[in-house]
Amino acid sequence: MPRPPLSPGVALLFLALLPACSTPPATPTPPPPLLTTRCPAVTACPLPALAPTNNGQLADSWQQHRAALEYCAAQINSIIQCQ
Repeated sequence: MPRPPLSPGVALLFLALLPACSTPPATPTPPPPLLTTRCPAVTACPLPALAPTNNGQLADSWQQHRAALEYCAAQINSIIQCQ
């Protein structure tokens, strides 16, 4: 029994389907996850309440205030460096 000849449309259909049988291109790797850093928590910088009555207490209160201010400055510097 003779076969009917293929029409050009059917041949083009088969040719169009051939690329679908090839291997797909390599999928790109996902981007690395974003690293998030958290800045340290900020706490209040209370200055000590002092009421010096003599020169010795005045010198001590000055040292305590200076230490409290240095602590606050260190907190501010750490936040600035983090940001």
